[in-house]
Amino acid sequence: MIIKEIGTVAVLGAGQMGRGIAQVMAAHGLRVRLADTSRDFASRGKDTVAAQLAKLVEKGKMAAAAREEILHNILPSDLYSSLEDVDFAIEAVTERFETKQEIFSVLDQRCRPDAVLATNTSSISITALAASVVTPARVIGMHFMNPPPLMKLVEIVRGLATSDECYAATFALAERLGKATVESRDIPGFVVNRILMPMLNEACFTLYEGVANVSDVDLAIHLGLNHPMGPFTLMDLIGLDTTLAILEVLHKEIGDPKYRPCPLLRQYVAAGWLGRKAGRGFYTYEGGVQGRPAANWQGKN
Repeated sequence: MIIKEIGTVAVLGAGQMGRGIAQVMAAHGLRVRLADTSRDFASRGKDTVAAQLAKLVEKGKMAAAAREEILHNILPSDLYSSLEDVDFAIEAVTERFETKQEIFSVLDQRCRPDAVLATNTSSISITALAASVVTPARVIGMHFMNPPPLMKLVEIVRGLATSDECYAATFALAERLGKATVESRDIPGFVVNRILMPMLNEACFTLYEGVANVSDVDLAIHLGLNHPMGPFTLMDLIGLDTTLAILEVLHKEIGDPKYRPCPLLRQYVAAGWLGRKAGRGFYTYEGGVQGRPAANWQGKN
């Protein structure tokens, strides 16, 4: 039996995606336990949300009272504390199967039997994660787009054992959050990343093979295809490590060479050039503001 009325949510992972999901849920009246490996990390996640909302207040795009209500609804906590009364738990940690599997195993023990256990994974099998819990019927994928407060879409992904009740509760939650939803089979990459990742990877190969530089590729896709941003800007936003992890899952699970990660992408990740969060990716960043393109592998801008 799955709970139908969701009031309290646990978001595990206070990074870019986790804190964004927490913000969206708190903005729609849900009580949110934002958790990370330590309460300090979780508090930093909340502080980041507070700073971003303060900018909206300064620009007149949000009332100060609305900001305070959102922050009031977010309670930082340790990773596995205060789970006993949550109605819905969603993990938003790194795209590593073993890490997620461990989290689901603990959630299964700590959360009530009628709570939904969701994952924000963008590529990992829901069915495989569900195998680590006693009742796989309550496990589901709820994949928010980045950044969650701005992006309208949520992918809902059923595992083989996901119950209709679990799906209905997750769908109702997405609707409450004002999100549009698409349902996907439990196939690596689901819908969005199955289509998006080959394009991002090809952009890396275009740079790697010297076809065009970072700025020109971004401008070509932005204006030529009417995308809101170019592929290199998007990868810097997503995180190059996350992009690489998704491609590796797609390549391993599907086996198609079109998902083979570009060597240049691997080199950037190995160098720690992970995008905005690291201050450098395909572009340089200072204070979160995009600067000039970083030198590519040939030393050209």
